[in-house]
Formats: sequence, C-alpha cells, structure tokens
Amino acid sequence: MGANGGGCQLNSKGCSKKTDKKLDTYDWLCDIPEAQSMTDFVEVIFKNTRKGYFRNTNGLKLEKGDVVAVEATPGHDIGTVSLTGQLVLLQMKKNNVDPNKIEVKRIYRKARQNDIEKYEEAKAKEHETMLKSRKIAEDLNLNMKIGDVEYQGDGNKAIFYYIADERVDFRQLIKVLADTFKIRIEMRQIGARQEAGRIGGIGPCGRPLCCSSWMSSFVSVATSAARYQDISLNPQKLAGQCAKLKCCMNFEVDTYVEAQKEIPPRDIPLETKDGEFYHFKTDVFSKIMQYSSSPTMAANIVSIHADRVREIIALNKQGIKVDSLVGEGDSKEKRVDYENVVGQDSLTRFDRKKKKKKRGNGAAARQEAAPQAENVQDVQPESQEESRQPENRQNGGNRQRRNNGNGQRNNMRENRENRENRENGQGRQRQRPHNNGNGADSKEGVQNERREEGGEEQQASRQFRNNNNRRRRGPRPPRQNNGGNEGGQNA
Repeated sequence: MGANGGGCQLNSKGCSKKTDKKLDTYDWLCDIPEAQSMTDFVEVIFKNTRKGYFRNTNGLKLEKGDVVAVEATPGHDIGTVSLTGQLVLLQMKKNNVDPNKIEVKRIYRKARQNDIEKYEEAKAKEHETMLKSRKIAEDLNLNMKIGDVEYQGDGNKAIFYYIADERVDFRQLIKVLADTFKIRIEMRQIGARQEAGRIGGIGPCGRPLCCSSWMSSFVSVATSAARYQDISLNPQKLAGQCAKLKCCMNFEVDTYVEAQKEIPPRDIPLETKDGEFYHFKTDVFSKIMQYSSSPTMAANIVSIHADRVREIIALNKQGIKVDSLVGEGDSKEKRVDYENVVGQDSLTRFDRKKKKKKRGNGAAARQEAAPQAENVQDVQPESQEESRQPENRQNGGNRQRRNNGNGQRNNMRENRENRENRENGQGRQRQRPHNNGNGADSKEGVQNERREEGGEEQQASRQFRNNNNRRRRGPRPPRQNNGGNEGGQNA
C-alpha cells in the first residue's frame, strides 16, 4: 500500500489498476527495480486510445504517470508515461512494433509548465474544430464523418479522425481546413470499432467496452460465430454500440467449434415405432440433445445424450426402429441438485426471537402459570422423577377411589330418600281402597312394603361393604406408563 492509499500503489505515481486512461496496462513488475532498468523503451499514451513507444535516450528517471515531451513531426508532442521496464517489450511484441524495422522516436524531457499550458490551450480548441470541420465536409458534399480531432502538444498540428464507407478524395478538404485553422492537417481513417473505442462507453454486460479498455487489434466478426454458439440471430442483440457485430462473440467460438465435433449431425430425424423426432436444441458442453415430435414447434420434448443419438442413427440406417428415444439406462430428464455456495446458515440465525406477552388477569393468568409450574417440576434429574413415579401413581389411585366411594354413598342416600318419600305417598293411596274393615289386607300390604324396604337396605349395605373391602385390600398394582402424575391418574 503506497502513500496514496488506493489499491496497489507502490510509488508516488502508482501501478494501480484504477485509472482514467483507456487501454491502460497494469504494471505488475513495478515494485522490482531490476525489471524497470532492463530496457530504455517507454510506453506513452496520448488522447483516448492513441499510444506510442519511445526511447529514453537521456536516461531520465521516469515513472508511470509522468507527463513528458516526446519527438513529433514536426515539433514535439505531450503525453503521459503509461508503462516502463520489461513489460514494454512484451507490449511492443503484442502490438507488432519491431524496433529493427521502424524508427523509434525519443523522449526529450519531462514536460515543463509552459509545455503543459500550450497543451491545454490546444486541447481546448478540439471540440470547436471538430464541429467546424464537419460543416466544411458537408458543404463539399463528401460522404464522410469526422469523429474526433486531436491537437499536437505544441499546437502546430492536428489529426482529424474520420469514418467513410467508400474512398474519399479529401484533397480539397485539407486545403480548406489548413486555411481555416492555420495549422498542419493530418487525415486518419478509422473503423466503427475504433471510433467506439475512442469515445468509450458501457457494454450490455455492465463493464467498459473491450475496445476502449484492452483491445488494440480488431478482427472481423461473422454471423457463423453466432450459429456455432446457438445464439439467436437477432441484429439488435448481436450488434454493439458501434453498430457492428460484437467482438466478444469471437472470444469463445473456438471452444464451441471443438465441442461441436463430438456432436452427431442434427439434420437427421430419429425414427421410432411411435414416429419421427426432429432436432430442437443442443447443450454442446453437456452433450445433451433435445428432440421434438414436430419439425416446426416444441412438442413432446425428449432430452437424450449425444451417444444415444449416434446409436439410434446407426440403427435407423440398418432399418431398425427403436421403441423409444430414451434407453434403459437413461432418463428423460436429469435433475440438477443445486447447492448453496454462500453457506447453509440462515441470515436471521443471530436475530433474537420475540417472546409473546401474556395477556389476561385472574383465573386466565393462573391457568397460564399452571403449565409453567408443571414444566418447572418436570425439568428434574431422571433419577428423582423415576423415584417419584410409583408414589405419585399410588397417591393418585387412592385419591380417585376415595372420591368415587364418597360420591357413591351420597348418591345411594339421595336415591333411598327419594324412594322412601315416593313409597310413603303411594302407601297412603293404597291403604284407602283396601281399608274396608278387614285388617288382613292392610297387614299384608304393610308387610310387603317392609320386605321391599328391607331388600333395598340389604342391597345398599352389601354394596357399601364391598367398597370397604376394596379399600382394605389396597390400591391396584400400577400400570407400566412413562408418565408421572398422569400415569397415576390413568391407573
């Protein structure tokens, strides 16, 4: 971490990846002194994407970010050092710059204050010059578009970048421009991709355009690259901001071409006993091919492996129709189990759970408190709870039998009293008609009533004795139950 504190900045100028310059190169050898002194070639970047390679013949101590004055034709130009050391040789080889075949210009000095002031004045006139030059080209009926103007550092020369579909005779244009701006004119034709690189922008992928960030050489892109990758041939999707086919379609086309060699022909329909199936879609890398029963639409889609397709084609050539496209060991669909690569823990695992507040007073509050008390009693060692289970069962059984005996006695007394009152009233009614002077009938009725009352009393006393005998014998043996107090009550 350097003094500036932003990213990998190992010197005052920094070798950071963060830069506002286009086609910037990350110097990953900037902290090795030996690599910086291995060559005297220096890479200098100018406006937008224009770069040049110069010799440091004066032995200046240059770092990335230094503003330097370099040799130009005529005069001098102002640029910024973008790379030094061993990596410059690799960049020159990448951009096909051979110092043995071309003349490499040299660096004069580090830019002075008056050099920077002249450069700023010339730079301020670039936009106005571009607008005027477009008007002049339109008046001359030239089929061309001037996309950018770049002044030289000393203000004596300007480069006009233009786009044209056909060959343009701009000799008259140069004369008019030289008389209008009083400078030396250089016309340089560029393509649509180079223009997009100079202007810059953000691509549909959300990143800066490749042509303005790292691409320096452009290769033509054909629609066959889209066909190899099974991309929809929609011009609005395939075209970039330069109105040409996207350069990124060439990045992976070689991999797709190699993978397509292992895929059987797609234009051969597969014959089965149920009918013919036609190719619908192919996953090249997983080698899964989808077939449809209709040649024009997706119907009854079946997914099979490329090896199975090759096997069916060989059987069809022999005149054999298979029972189904899916083999015995294959399945129509292969389900993919997705894994959570971020982590299986929940994001809310550290949140505190809110406790519900108890509502209600009096009996309701006591009823809610009663289960809590039972829960507190239940949270005990297993040895204590097991030792208390037989005692709880016995006490619960005795208490239940005692309550049953008392309830039975009370019911018997109430039944006896009701029966006696009912019988007394009926006895009086029966005595009146039978009391005709004969004492025999009245005596027999009284004896019958006494016998009935005696029988009921004997039955009640017999039941009472049975209940007492049960209590003397003791409680029944407890049932085998896992519960505590509940087990005693069930017993």
